[in-house]
Amino acid sequence: MKPDSGGGGEEQLPRHLTFGAVLFLMLNGIVGAGIFGMPQDVSRLAGDAGVWMFPLCAFLILPIILVFVSLGSRFSGTGGPMLYVGSTFGRFAGFQTGWAFYVARLTAYAANINLLLTTLAWFWPELTGNVFKPAALLVIIGSLTLLNVRSPRGTISTLGFLTFAKFLPLFGIVGVGLLIMPAPESLQAQPELDVGAAMLLVIYAYVGFESGLVPGGESQVPKRDIPNALLIALFISAVLYTGLYLVCVRLLPDLAATSQPVVAAGEVLFGPVGAVILTAVVAASVLGNLMASQFSTPRVTWRMARDGQLPPVLARLDPRSAMPTVSIALFAAMAFLLGASGSFVWLASISVVARVLIYLACIATLQRMRDVDGINLPGGFLVPAIAITLCLYLLAQASLTAWLTTAGLLLAGSLLWVLARNKSLA
Repeated sequence: MKPDSGGGGEEQLPRHLTFGAVLFLMLNGIVGAGIFGMPQDVSRLAGDAGVWMFPLCAFLILPIILVFVSLGSRFSGTGGPMLYVGSTFGRFAGFQTGWAFYVARLTAYAANINLLLTTLAWFWPELTGNVFKPAALLVIIGSLTLLNVRSPRGTISTLGFLTFAKFLPLFGIVGVGLLIMPAPESLQAQPELDVGAAMLLVIYAYVGFESGLVPGGESQVPKRDIPNALLIALFISAVLYTGLYLVCVRLLPDLAATSQPVVAAGEVLFGPVGAVILTAVVAASVLGNLMASQFSTPRVTWRMARDGQLPPVLARLDPRSAMPTVSIALFAAMAFLLGASGSFVWLASISVVARVLIYLACIATLQRMRDVDGINLPGGFLVPAIAITLCLYLLAQASLTAWLTTAGLLLAGSLLWVLARNKSLA
């Protein structure tokens, strides 16, 4: 099977994504809301060693990123990991990969939109109440859905604006904070340190780049832009994370006890106005993450429907925008239900296991595709072996509940596959 073959023939989505658009998708997939509270946890768990956590974990995640750099240089279709695995190990493996990706991104979306409402409640506390919460969810999800369906270019433009609205103030905080504040002699001593837990926490801060892999069929030059965007997104994220942590260390003597360290650092530098600005930046960051997910994730169900693995209605395209409107609407409806009910909480634990299983499947895929034109990693099996070691370490940290829940959802995906296959054979 050719590397771009997904069972559905030629791509139908327009190739309108520039390199900048692909980079925006990856950056917003990686940098969401976690960094705004993470300095507190890293300081509490790692003490003085926390300063080295962010560059170290960027280096540790690099082998996994390099695997996707190599795979991205070999494909130009829509689907990301689902396409990669399915092209090598068959349609069932591809479906399960896509199903795991979809569930993980959907639950993360539901969690993040609740976090967005919590952030906006700083200005309007009633926003998280039983009366206004459903209405706010409907307005936010509905607006993002309409923009995604009717104006994909508008979606990317808005995503670009939110990216700059997020990164410029954050890098501004880093620059000013490092310039005017002296380095501390030492962080406050912590009675119980767990450097391993801190490392695990920071490694997960670098995942989420998968959102930029899925719409490869809409990228203008995917085999060039996706690999380059992956490496640049990792570099920018690592510089930002490291800089923000250093600033928080310098400005907040009791960092381990500060619940909103980045906002608190902004307040130290610029007063109450700084706190307001950084709160708005948190909202922009979460909204950018939501937009990236809502743009990319429906492409998974579109691809699966187009390949005969889900009902064909999910493969319909809007005649004017050529966007997968039904798949986008389905994602929006499910996100609203999960976000409004809060039932997504018990699913959130499966995102880690599902994501790492996807990584392992893609590593195995790369080993089967070394004869296909693309970027070959130096050292033969060395880089994939390091990536496998990291994945196994991450899986070992998962709870039994996360494993059982993930297994149940993958089983549900298998049942969907069987139903779709029986219907197609009828």
